Amino acid sequence: MASSADGSGLATWQPQEEGLREICGLLEQQMAPTSDDKSLIWQKLQHYTQFPDFNNYLAFIFARAEGKPLEVRQAAGLLLKNNLRSAFKTMPPANQHYIKSELLPCLGAPDRQIRSTAGTVISAFVQIGGVAGWPELLLALVKCLDSNDPIHMEGAMDALSKICEDVPQLLDADISGLSERPINVFLPRFIQLFQSPQTTLRKLSLGAVNQFIMLMPTVLYMSMDKYLQGLFVLANDPAPEVRKLVCSAFVQLIEIRSAVLEPHLRNVIEYMLLVNKDSDDEVALEACEFWSAYCEADLPPENLREFLPRLIPVLLSNMAYADDDESLVDAEVDGSLPDRDQDLKPRFHSSRFHGSEDAEDEDDDIVNVWNLRKCSAAALDFLSNVFGDEILSTLMPIIQANLSITGDATWKDREAAVLALGAIAEGCINGLYPHLPEIITFLIPLLDDNFPLIRSISCWTLSRFSKYIVQGIDHQQGREQFDKVLVGLLRRILDDNKRVQEAACSAFATLEEEAAEELAPRLDIILQHLMCAFGKYQRRNIRIVYDAIGTLADAVGGELNQPKHLEILMPPLIAKWQQLSNSDKDLFPLLECFTSIAQALGPGFSPFAQPVFQRCINIIQTQQLAKVDPVSAGAKYDKEFIVCSLDLLSGLAEGLGAGIESLVSQSNLRDLLLQCCMDESHDVRQSAFALLGDLARVCPVHLHSRLPEFLDVAAKQLNTTKLKETLSVANNACWAIGELAIKVQKDMSSVVLTVISYLVPILQRPEGLNKSLIENCAITLGRIAWVCPELVSPHMEHFMQSWCLALSMIRDDVEKEDAFRGLCAMVRANPSGALSSLVFMCKAIASWHEIKSEDLHNEVCQVLHGYKQMLKNGAWEHCMSTLEPPVKDKLSKYQV
Repeated sequence: MASSADGSGLATWQPQEEGLREICGLLEQQMAPTSDDKSLIWQKLQHYTQFPDFNNYLAFIFARAEGKPLEVRQAAGLLLKNNLRSAFKTMPPANQHYIKSELLPCLGAPDRQIRSTAGTVISAFVQIGGVAGWPELLLALVKCLDSNDPIHMEGAMDALSKICEDVPQLLDADISGLSERPINVFLPRFIQLFQSPQTTLRKLSLGAVNQFIMLMPTVLYMSMDKYLQGLFVLANDPAPEVRKLVCSAFVQLIEIRSAVLEPHLRNVIEYMLLVNKDSDDEVALEACEFWSAYCEADLPPENLREFLPRLIPVLLSNMAYADDDESLVDAEVDGSLPDRDQDLKPRFHSSRFHGSEDAEDEDDDIVNVWNLRKCSAAALDFLSNVFGDEILSTLMPIIQANLSITGDATWKDREAAVLALGAIAEGCINGLYPHLPEIITFLIPLLDDNFPLIRSISCWTLSRFSKYIVQGIDHQQGREQFDKVLVGLLRRILDDNKRVQEAACSAFATLEEEAAEELAPRLDIILQHLMCAFGKYQRRNIRIVYDAIGTLADAVGGELNQPKHLEILMPPLIAKWQQLSNSDKDLFPLLECFTSIAQALGPGFSPFAQPVFQRCINIIQTQQLAKVDPVSAGAKYDKEFIVCSLDLLSGLAEGLGAGIESLVSQSNLRDLLLQCCMDESHDVRQSAFALLGDLARVCPVHLHSRLPEFLDVAAKQLNTTKLKETLSVANNACWAIGELAIKVQKDMSSVVLTVISYLVPILQRPEGLNKSLIENCAITLGRIAWVCPELVSPHMEHFMQSWCLALSMIRDDVEKEDAFRGLCAMVRANPSGALSSLVFMCKAIASWHEIKSEDLHNEVCQVLHGYKQMLKNGAWEHCMSTLEPPVKDKLSKYQV
């Protein structure tokens, strides 16, 4: 390697001609559109990374190879950036110095693409090595900004905007050797550049400042007036990308620092109203975000109230489909055409969870591209929730006018009016309620409209009123309307248009959840339509049919367990089950669907149970092998197969009850399950502990031979420094320990104290943990105390207060009964242990609405009477006097 001395006496690296030629040649091949084997070229480039000065070559090609094509130089720069992550820590300081010294002059390169790539590489350096590791950079950037040369200013600003986007916090930090934080130097210069005649500089400088709104460094807070003045000047900028950033700044400020906008609020609202109609869709979309952000910021509604008559028509007009909306193209696709792989949305199975908190509802939006139409509908939804029926006087005349216009040319306005009705269905329900029968009567014929997007939006809007449609069943007119909606949606489920099929299935699933057992008399017609759709749909929408079938099973439960229903439902599902291989991802939604059916049919699922059970076992075995040896397994590892199979086995255990015992006894499920309980994936462990608890309920005898291991691994989930990251795993493990305790009883004794030592800290420090985990800890502690009171009661004074507090938060049910049996058993074994916590214990007892179990009611009476006799000389009365009147009232039913 040749080198020469520079002026400072340091050896300067120089490339060798041959190495330079080879690397440039590879980069040129990689960029060539006709290049056959990109992976081979990539391997050769990767081979070079073992040479310590490979990145120097890349820096040299990027900065100095002026005779080479621009694309090759850019490719060298981007490869250098990617290599930095892995190579930086081991890179000799001399090489780092060389690369940095080559990058800085590129800030002033005549070509914009080179300047931009230099900014990208510089930002990567700062992300990895920090600002302090490159003091020359800050000086060079300030010098460029102050140079008055547009090219140097833009190069520096490009690099700074990327640093501000990637690691803004590094610029707002004290750095040794510098008298002030870098942001204090740069921010005044950024704000100065708002006035630049160059669009690029205005855009980059404003974008950079916006990155600091969340961090709000002191210098920005102190310069807020200048910043706001700058925003108002840029508000009418000729460049749409600048106006978009002005809107983004106002949206962020209203979300994070609304107080600074309050003096200027009228002007900001006026401006946002204006740009909400901007000719550039992206500017209008960014402006439209302001209304939802305002509603969420809990600002006084009055500030916005007077603008509603002007705002609502703008939102409604923006809710009509734009001519270039991709949904317009999708809506024309023939339903009989097979789906392409890219049409299939990624799906996420949520692992089984035992506890009091429901998972959040999935967003009921139909497709996932965010645009002005959807943002406007979301804003209208927010406004309806803040202002309620107040908006109806402005909104309804427009909706009625748009719905009354006939003719093909105005279908988009009619569609937007139906969307608006759905958007306000929640917030304006009081005002709409008297008119609901007419609204629904009007919507039902739109299910048969000529335009597919009117058919699909009518499905969605009707689903938004599901609750009220179902409530009306009690009288004849309401029942007739319910049937019309039901049959209308079923008809649309068999639509030839994929978009309408999807909307109808989703709307029907919402109606099913509300209607529940009301669907039972209509099961035949529902199943016939769903199974007809099952035969008709392509791959993407068939997943939604599974969901509708699963929701139906959850809704009607045992009503499904009749031969006439099963004859319609099961044969097509079983045919599909046999057709899919164990490594086909289309199996996931089918496994989920079978889980719901197994739970609904209960013992009625028995005829189908053996092959389903065995297949789940096979899938888990294959996947566990695929993890270590995909070739032998004949499959690529995907944890989702294991999670769905474990959850279906849980569904079988819940449905079949003790009937699953013969299947478990003839399988190796116990050993597979133990492996899954120790898996590194949170999702797998979460579902594994759910199944452990379900099996403990119905066939604990088959867990017995490995009981100590199950208890040990379950307990470990509660004693981890990462508890907050794995709450759902800990929750299910805790629940499973409690289920095992009441079945195996004294066989728990070897681990009782360990488990208690893990449960108590959770109860004593519940901050940041979810309600369900606290409840399960309290119940499991009670269950263990019930089966092993002699082991737990000596320690009770350490946890009685926090335990009783947690018990008092739990709603009445069988699990709470178990916990109180543990309480009574401990008090009998060690009455003095609870004396100092008697007030807390009384509050926990008073939390019962009613103890249904007579023997437990009597035990609780005995405990209270025992303490009443034990506490002499007015001590009991003193204890009672510290309780609130409602608590005393509740205790009176125990005759104390």
